[in-house]
Amino acid sequence: MTQQTPEQIIAGQRQDWNRVAGGWEKWDRFFDEQMACLTHRLVADARLRRGMRVLDLGSGTGYPALLAAQTVGPNGGVTGIDLAEQMLDVARRKASSLALTNVTFQTGDATSLPFETGSFDAITSRFCLMFLPDIPKAVAEIARVLKPGGWLAAAVWSTPDKNPSIRLSMEAIKQVVELPPPDPTAPGIFRLAKPGDLAGILHEAGLIDVADQEFHAEWSYASPEEYYVSLTEIAAPIQNLMAKLSADQMRDVKHRIIQAATQYQRGDRIAFPIAVRFVAARKPLRDHCGTEA
Repeated sequence: MTQQTPEQIIAGQRQDWNRVAGGWEKWDRFFDEQMACLTHRLVADARLRRGMRVLDLGSGTGYPALLAAQTVGPNGGVTGIDLAEQMLDVARRKASSLALTNVTFQTGDATSLPFETGSFDAITSRFCLMFLPDIPKAVAEIARVLKPGGWLAAAVWSTPDKNPSIRLSMEAIKQVVELPPPDPTAPGIFRLAKPGDLAGILHEAGLIDVADQEFHAEWSYASPEEYYVSLTEIAAPIQNLMAKLSADQMRDVKHRIIQAATQYQRGDRIAFPIAVRFVAARKPLRDHCGTEA
């Protein structure tokens, strides 16, 4: 198979995420509530406070950009970028409903940021960086547009064994059809899952005070069926795989996913553990002698 160029990868991702934008809007309140602890953690790790100018990478349907806008207040400002215009349309509607006038959203590629050097006091990113075809290039751009002393706070998924709600679907599909082994260097949900993966790239880019912590939480669904429906409506990579299945194979995969999900039954809900890597780093200050501080 011919290897795709970064431009081809980005174009495909843009198409995929635009396609599932309606699903994300349908499930918006559910995931905003389920991911609230992650969103607030990012705002804290980025050391946001009133009056700051903030960049959010991979804003999707608006978080953490919207919480950041509420945090920095009317004297601050937030710019959210994402590949998918239709996802950002959802974010704009949410900003309007919250009467937030200090946040704007624009399409853009994190590996080529259209901003001047030292434009932002802080940068946040939730579940974006692992999908980028050239992560070191994106991190170099992050370091460039950060002001000296500014913080990056990023969330990426930890390993598959600690995230069964993501892993189950892939395992079910593999039981029905043969899939090629994943390329660990290719963009994907678990690309930066191991301790030190992202932290090492940030260090190489010259950022300091790098922190890398695995954060454990959970999210829950009313039933295995609700979990299955949400998965097939928002997960672009799963949609791509299931589109290749026959009707009988799709029924088989659905049965396997629902059966696997029942093992996480707790009371009247399905509760999945999740594990997220929170990685934060600071752009160094330099004194008159040029030494880092």
